[in-house]
Amino acid sequence: MTPDSTNTSAEDERGQSVHPQRPDHGQATTEYALVLLGAAAVALLLVGWATGGGNRIGSLFDSVIRSIATSVR
Repeated sequence: MTPDSTNTSAEDERGQSVHPQRPDHGQATTEYALVLLGAAAVALLLVGWATGGGNRIGSLFDSVIRSIATSVR
């Protein structure tokens, strides 16, 4: 079998796909890194709110929690 630049997957002797080579290789790693950055940002905001280290952060979370509590009732 000769290499073909249009072939998007490796094939075994039966012509079945062995390892699909997708153009989005590494996308899961990027998504994982973005989720971790988002979680770290939320964690920092929560720590700032819990320790009283910022009037704006505290006001934001107080209003969010108040809104959630009133909608649950």
